[in-house]
Amino acid sequence: MSELTNLTLTQVRDKLAHKEIKAAEAVAACLARIEATEPALKAILHLDAEAAMDAAKALDAAGPQAGKRLWGVPVLVKDAICVKDAPTTCGSRILENFTPFYDASCIEKLKEAGAVILGKANMDEFAMGSSTENSAYKVTANPWDVTKVPGGSSGGSAAAVAAGQCYAALGTDTGGSIRQPAAFCGTVGIKPTYGRVSRYGLVAYGSSLDQIGPLARTADDAAAILTVIAGHDPKDSTSAPREVPDFEAALTGATDLAGLTIGLPDEYWGEGVDDEVRQACAAAVDTAKGLGATVVPVSLPHTPYAVATYYIVAMAEASSNLARFDGVRYGYRAPEAQTLDELYELSRSKGFGPEVQRRIVIGTYVLSAGYYDAYYRKAAQVRRLIRQDFLTAFEKCDVICGPTSPFAAFPIGQMTDDPLQMYLSDIFTISLNLAGLPGLSMPVGLGQASGMPIGMQLFGPAFDEAAILRTAKVLGTALPPLPQPTGM
Repeated sequence: MSELTNLTLTQVRDKLAHKEIKAAEAVAACLARIEATEPALKAILHLDAEAAMDAAKALDAAGPQAGKRLWGVPVLVKDAICVKDAPTTCGSRILENFTPFYDASCIEKLKEAGAVILGKANMDEFAMGSSTENSAYKVTANPWDVTKVPGGSSGGSAAAVAAGQCYAALGTDTGGSIRQPAAFCGTVGIKPTYGRVSRYGLVAYGSSLDQIGPLARTADDAAAILTVIAGHDPKDSTSAPREVPDFEAALTGATDLAGLTIGLPDEYWGEGVDDEVRQACAAAVDTAKGLGATVVPVSLPHTPYAVATYYIVAMAEASSNLARFDGVRYGYRAPEAQTLDELYELSRSKGFGPEVQRRIVIGTYVLSAGYYDAYYRKAAQVRRLIRQDFLTAFEKCDVICGPTSPFAAFPIGQMTDDPLQMYLSDIFTISLNLAGLPGLSMPVGLGQASGMPIGMQLFGPAFDEAAILRTAKVLGTALPPLPQPTGM
């Protein structure tokens, strides 16, 4: 990376605020980094260099403004989030020519804070996947080793941040789609509490699960982005009317973990976890103890049912949400269709990829008459039990800790023919989405066998993102820093 793209978000922001560099210089540095790395990385679906440079020059002409927290900072946005006058494809052919005429609420807030939008990051089609191999346009590589996946579905956002193409990126997390790619790429990713960040302008996958959140290089950087995009939005009926603390300020002066109780769930540290993942996470827990934290055992007994529950709920909601893309109201329309039935059939079968079609079929099945009670209703009941597990555990601890993924990044193509195995890679992330609680993944080292980044999760009580950010900041400062990715 160049000297400029090697900086963290908060470091480059300070230089911008003190006029040590111009916004146009920060944007030019990112564009140069993108030009050098994108042929191998394939992390970006749409890059609008001219618009980004024009925005940066306009900021420079007006000068730094103290009230704008992200003044001049270049960022990327997952392609499921609407940005005015920029294509929003969701990684799907069915939305190939869709260009929104409005900004999502979180994009409005980023722009108001002075951030410069560089473009849109690659993703699994409609956020369905754990490897960014399901995009209809390209397969994103991991910047640590381009033969391996970056995780998914926000793999483009995570890879771009790790490779220095931008200082932060927005992702979405339906079943771990921010935290798992953050772990695979060695970045910090946070899924806020459901309702903390407005979903207005986000193309829905699973409406009761989706959350927008940041991917960044440090906890401070993630806190800076989250402080800007969080808050109640009357345009989103699920947005929580809760006061938003200054997450950045909450991290100021945090140097130890004295008084913090960390819960370790038995279900996250047992069978199925690779040795290198267990060792790296256990070493991080030992570091937390050395910083003053108390560790206690907790139990999340319904964890074994989380994968089945998640895929019933998520696919049911996906089948409903994606019904609007029918060739009539939205998206690709098959030109050869002769009848209305052919129009629906051909448009959807050609516009959607195989993974999306698989999930729509399963979702439609579990919602169908005769099977609703057996599947969807039962899943909704188990979902309540999973949430209660977390609430009970938080009576004994302040945060819960465990591996983000059972393994490090795997080779591209290894699981594409085995979707059930791919679904199981989310086993440690999806419970939190079902419970609607906040979670953060942070890098805790490189795997001894794979040499790839290992991520550890921190779970917090509802609307207490400050607790997990503060823990991640202190722990991240104490752990040895990761080297720069060398895979490109």
